[in-house]
Amino acid sequence: MSTVVFASMDADTLGGIQRVVHTVAQGLAERGHEVHVVGLHRSGDPITYVTAPHYSHHVISPGPKRSPWARRRTAALLNSLEPGYVVMTSPGVVARMKDLLRLHQGIGQYHGSFAHARGCWHYAAVKAHYGTLDQAVFLSPDDAWQFSEHALLPNTWHIPNPLPDWPPETSPLDRPRVLAVGRLAGVKRFDRLISAFGRTGRSDWELHLVGDGPDAGRLMVHAVTEGVADRVRFRGRIPAGEMAAEYRAASLAALSSDHEGLPLVLAEAASHGLPAVAFDVSGGVRHLVRDGETGLLAPPGDVAALAAALSTLMADTRKRRRLGAAARGHARQFKLPNVVDRWEELFTHLRR
Repeated sequence: MSTVVFASMDADTLGGIQRVVHTVAQGLAERGHEVHVVGLHRSGDPITYVTAPHYSHHVISPGPKRSPWARRRTAALLNSLEPGYVVMTSPGVVARMKDLLRLHQGIGQYHGSFAHARGCWHYAAVKAHYGTLDQAVFLSPDDAWQFSEHALLPNTWHIPNPLPDWPPETSPLDRPRVLAVGRLAGVKRFDRLISAFGRTGRSDWELHLVGDGPDAGRLMVHAVTEGVADRVRFRGRIPAGEMAAEYRAASLAALSSDHEGLPLVLAEAASHGLPAVAFDVSGGVRHLVRDGETGLLAPPGDVAALAAALSTLMADTRKRRRLGAAARGHARQFKLPNVVDRWEELFTHLRR
């Protein structure tokens, strides 16, 4: 068994990276690995992802500001552990920790897409630092290939994010409800989804938005402007333990983001037998949604195309069920044991 450290800037805030880290850490710990989850600074609003963790949890610093004291404390923690693997979950973490590894092999993980990285500082950081590590891990085969080709990384690998649970029940897909889940903030572009929903002209369907965030008020006004305020339900934040019922009550999942890595909400929807309609913004989205097989994709930002895809599946129950069954079958690869297998394959590869 191996020593495995997952390091994040903040390991306990509500977020996709944090959820994945705790889920994978528990999965590896349950197989006998010695696992440590490290937050380089404390969360201002911490939540609990695993109620009975089999791994150790560490917080280095009370705040995000770099300091020699925090650096020494991080180094001391790593040096106190048996040699193993340190998974650094973002470019910022890699920049802070890559020269502290000494006893350990370094794995740089990137939770975004290649397309998103190219549009911000992440691309330069990944190109500069990830190639010097023992392995660079991305979320999909397409993203790993893109970074290998364009950032000239010689050490790419791909491991998807895992589903924490596998539901025994699926949706009957007979309720006229579209479900979208995410923070009500700019990048998710729920304004575009509301517009697309309005363009379908289906007054018998509802759009349920699960999540909270700073754009809630603006989106409510937008729903009024689009003439669908009576059919768009703002549900707020729903506890993770209650989300299965939300998926079972829906017949379609929708994703309208400007960018995504590998959006776990689509895998969760698929595990409940829901087909998805999404903007084709990344290799991770294409890895989850096979156009015409498990759902329908629209060109990024194309509201008319998103509306057409929604209309197609709203009008055809038989097609929804065919795509939904295929989506559930496709989602099996994201079950936690399968993803933990991929991590163990990586560790075996690095030991050779």
